[in-house]
Amino acid sequence: MTTPGDSATRSGAPAVAARTGPPDAAEEPSVTPGDDSLPGALSGLRAAIGATRYPLALPSANSARQAANALTDQLDDYLLPRLARLDAPLLVVVGGSTGAGKSTLVNSLVKARISAAGVLRPTTRSPVLVCNPADATWFRQGDLLPGLTRTTEPSDDPRSLHLVTAPALPPGLAFLDAPDIDSVVDANRALASQLLAAADLWLFVTTAARYADAVPWELLRSARARGAVIAMVLDRVPAEASDEIAAHLTEMLAAQDLDRAPLFVLPETWVDGQGLLPEGVTAPLAEWFARLAADADARAAVVRQTLDGALAALHPAVEELADAADEQVTAADALDERVRAAYRASERTVEQGLRDGRLLRGEVLARWQEFVGTGEFFRTLEARIGRLRDRLVAAVTGRPAPAAELRNAIESQLVTLLRGVASEAAESAYTGWKAHPAGADLLDPALAHPSGDLPERAERMVRDWQRAVLDLVRVEGADKRFVARTAAYAVNATGLAVMIAVFASTAFIPTGLEVATGAGTTVAAQAVLQAIFGDQAVRTLAAKARVDLLARVRTLLDAEADRFLTRTADARPAEAAGETLRQAARRVELARHRSGIADHDGTVPAGDEKGSR
Repeated sequence: MTTPGDSATRSGAPAVAARTGPPDAAEEPSVTPGDDSLPGALSGLRAAIGATRYPLALPSANSARQAANALTDQLDDYLLPRLARLDAPLLVVVGGSTGAGKSTLVNSLVKARISAAGVLRPTTRSPVLVCNPADATWFRQGDLLPGLTRTTEPSDDPRSLHLVTAPALPPGLAFLDAPDIDSVVDANRALASQLLAAADLWLFVTTAARYADAVPWELLRSARARGAVIAMVLDRVPAEASDEIAAHLTEMLAAQDLDRAPLFVLPETWVDGQGLLPEGVTAPLAEWFARLAADADARAAVVRQTLDGALAALHPAVEELADAADEQVTAADALDERVRAAYRASERTVEQGLRDGRLLRGEVLARWQEFVGTGEFFRTLEARIGRLRDRLVAAVTGRPAPAAELRNAIESQLVTLLRGVASEAAESAYTGWKAHPAGADLLDPALAHPSGDLPERAERMVRDWQRAVLDLVRVEGADKRFVARTAAYAVNATGLAVMIAVFASTAFIPTGLEVATGAGTTVAAQAVLQAIFGDQAVRTLAAKARVDLLARVRTLLDAEADRFLTRTADARPAEAAGETLRQAARRVELARHRSGIADHDGTVPAGDEKGSR
């Protein structure tokens, strides 16, 4: 390698990647579609990336979406079409900072004014691709960069690709003048990165004033990580500072492990009436490209190195996408668990309310006393148990109103409890989501409260349960002579007593607290039921009615929880999305080693050792 002080260029051959395939790998990659072929594996990876979403607002989501888009673009723009045609013309993407002179350099190399150059920035509004007329068909058919619309006229649309032919450019080589990598226009910067990822060779153009800028070096490091072939042009270098600046840039390239990239130093100079640089200034670079175009093995070496580098870089990039997909699933699970925990707590509150007798207070207790009898009746109940059934039937037969009032009181008490626990659960779930970055983004203020129709649904649920209790009593007592004698009034009375029993205790054994709370009501309810069915039947009825009620409560609260859970269900990726991506990346890696892409001994011509800075 010569020093900058010895010549106009630091010459070098773009490095060819080391062989990574097995010793007996075929020289040409398989192009037969299938899961085991490299194109087939890449197509599978493309599908896996496209099917994976990152909708939850996590720190990794935005970068994952951008990386997924970039990988999809590279697969569509470069990897799949280049694998299909390894012998297609070599595409050199010319990139660099604003005002670096990319368009002027391209025009000078092809000896025609094909790309606009000027003082207004950004100058290059849509990318311009110039090739020999013999190669125009390949670029016109749109396999490479299929997302860009081909046009033969200049355009302000950044998604169009202006195709130009230049006889002075040798066959087998094409230049693509890309937008500025540091453009003030976001779309231009994004397009520049996309085009660079579709290059067989990156020609980076910088200036003596801007060669140390951060943005170009970030992209150069990215290119190095992908194994891309790079050549550098240091433009507009003052003659008195040429050696110093070139030496400094050489040191910077070496520090970034880019010292094998050819460096061409162009002095400050004038342009002619066509806006072209003097041929003597561009001669070293033009001759280097001419030798590259004339050497099929050299072009193949460039293509294979860049292609293999891009393939090798897929695995770690996809692994990051898989990790981000796993984070999405984990976050969705965490959000779901916060909701479920809130509504499980509400279910426990209802169950506890059935255990501790709190539902027997107030209106329910008063209506139960009216229904069964007076306080004197409760005090003498044990001595008169033998006559209890007749007293119950007589009371019900002549007084249907107290039964309806008791039933309404039970309904009202339960609905009040359900509305309270639903409100607590909604508030708890809302607060839990608000504290989570992904949950906060999914929230709607209405979720902080129960759904608007909850009271109506709760009332309907309680009425359905009450009817089910009556059906239960009717079925359980079908073979009892008591029910046969007393008919519907006995069923209604017994059903109401069962409801009161459900409110009293799980085992239907009144505790001291329940007796005090119910003023003897629980004892009365137990005695009534035992007198009708016997002790075991009492326990069976109470247990079945309680289980049924809790199941209905769970269904009601599950519907409330679904207001939250449907949001995560709509947002979450597939549970196995991360593993699907990893498997697809592993298939590509195996196919890459089998293909023999990197097994090529072609050489790239060295740069011109002579010329003026």
